[in-house]
Amino acid sequence: MENPAAEIIEILCSRGLTLGTVESATGGLMAHLLTNVPGSSAALLGSVVSYSNGIKINVVGVQPATLQRYGAVSPQVARQMASGGRRVLGVDICVADTGIAGPGGGKPGKPVGLFYIGLSHAGGTYSRKHLFHGNREENKLAAALAALGWVREWLGKDVISVDKC
Repeated sequence: MENPAAEIIEILCSRGLTLGTVESATGGLMAHLLTNVPGSSAALLGSVVSYSNGIKINVVGVQPATLQRYGAVSPQVARQMASGGRRVLGVDICVADTGIAGPGGGKPGKPVGLFYIGLSHAGGTYSRKHLFHGNREENKLAAALAALGWVREWLGKDVISVDKC
């Protein structure tokens, strides 16, 4: 899989946009891939690793009722993580993930390898479902790359440039 991080940073900087991540199952891997790009600090403002539900609630702003009703691995939580992260980090775009990296933790209806990615920007907040079939490290990397790939895809659309760089 190709890492779109360098292209994302270049596009964000050229358009004067900022990005943040809120990561659960990827444990900071998206931020790691982005910060490997020289100059990434011009566009990546921050990241929250919200591995526990307490951090999802108290830092990011996920509603306890959402966690109780749908569980941490759900499209609803992914969307609330992305929108809450956008607010908390003060960024134009926030991407978030929640999932079951494995090898344990799966259950009927929520198998190992299930991830939900959330994306929030001025145009709205969305989620996508992914099911990966690797080991723990492979699933985390696949999810991080899928999330960054979605950011890259969204940036390819007609996004208003404010040219801050």
